[in-house]
Amino acid sequence: MEILWFIPTHGDSRYLGTTKGGRVADFSYFRQVAQAADRLGYTGVLIPTGRSCEDPWTLASALSAVTERLKFLIAVRPGIMSPAVAARMAATVDRISNGRLLINVVAGGDPVELAGDGLFLTHDERYEVTDEFLTIWRNLLEGKEVDFKGKHLNIEGGQLLFPPVQQPHPPIYFGGSSPAGQAVAAKHTDVYLTWGEPPAQVEQKIKEVRRRAEQEGRTVRFGMRLHVIVRETEEEAWQAADRLIQYVDDDTIAAAQRTLARQDSVGQKRMMQLHKGGREVLEISPNLWAGVGLVRGGAGTALVGNPGQVAARMKEYTDLGIDTFVLSGYPHLEEAYQFAELVFPLLPLKNRGFEQKNQLVGEMIANQYSPEVSK
Repeated sequence: MEILWFIPTHGDSRYLGTTKGGRVADFSYFRQVAQAADRLGYTGVLIPTGRSCEDPWTLASALSAVTERLKFLIAVRPGIMSPAVAARMAATVDRISNGRLLINVVAGGDPVELAGDGLFLTHDERYEVTDEFLTIWRNLLEGKEVDFKGKHLNIEGGQLLFPPVQQPHPPIYFGGSSPAGQAVAAKHTDVYLTWGEPPAQVEQKIKEVRRRAEQEGRTVRFGMRLHVIVRETEEEAWQAADRLIQYVDDDTIAAAQRTLARQDSVGQKRMMQLHKGGREVLEISPNLWAGVGLVRGGAGTALVGNPGQVAARMKEYTDLGIDTFVLSGYPHLEEAYQFAELVFPLLPLKNRGFEQKNQLVGEMIANQYSPEVSK
């Protein structure tokens, strides 16, 4: 199992939907979160993309210089970025980070935001572009000279002169709940990502993507993007979930849902169907809570519970085929520690934190004894 964390470049807070408990999200803070994730043993961090966020490529370049092992999952944007330019960007970041780049393919789901970036394509056309983009991008990273003439993209004599560290290219992560998205993912992705849905829905999606990948002669891994709220007791965890949305009123929910409804993303529509725009029934599956999605786009669910419960729910997903979790929690610095300290010991992790040999763990007792010696 691999666990990634999240850099909150579109803001962080103790509460959703309000300035109360808000936190200045600047480079100093992003560095704190990244360094905490690096030391705690998270495999990497997702840096989000879109007009509400800082640029992920610039930020990943800066954070790679102040971390040691942490990988960076950052987005290529087919239709907005040139595949050749994106290939050079990927190779450079992979080289300067010594092979710590992961690629997040984002086709986009909000026509209004996409229009602001100059992209005017239908939902399925965006996935046509994505297919062509990744065909060119992958061939360039593999060191091939590329001539390509497609419906949307053309390239003549494309070359990448500085190869990436990771061969044949940095791993590709790709989500898409629609048939068009799943078809492209099956053809190109290394890790197929889904948002946190109830297990039965996740199982259905995994089976379909696996079937499509087999038709392409490929195998893919599976990952999940969701939030976590873990405390020492179940009661404390649910209290923390309630506090997170305690300042969210009905008008704020209605306004957020109207904005999210304009998206043509099938994944976003599936998130919205889980809570149905209200707070009446938010535990949609054991320990799976849809409260975040009342006001937040994208990943809208959280695992809520004590360490044993959260670990058990994650293992249920791994039994379905999920081996990678991209997590986040509010505030992101504190919750990174909460999750790592409480849940990591219960999970079969690929990565662990720094070796603790000859390190003090806990505060000295009576200025004389370490906690381990006193037991």
